Amino acid sequence: MKDLWKVLWSDESGQGMVEYALIIALVAIGLIAVLVFMRNRTGDVYQAVADSLKAAPTSPYVPK
Repeated sequence: MKDLWKVLWSDESGQGMVEYALIIALVAIGLIAVLVFMRNRTGDVYQAVADSLKAAPTSPYVPK
């Protein structure tokens, strides 16, 4: 039983995958935090873009 425990404890075959999973999880948590923090501001930006598009001229530009 001790030999099995030593083999399982020293096995590092999945270490790289676990590290990548932790990095992806931390990036995802950071992105979610940024989106939650800036959710009202991004809505204001989209509203400003929509208002600008409504006020855009309807006739095409004709150079002289």
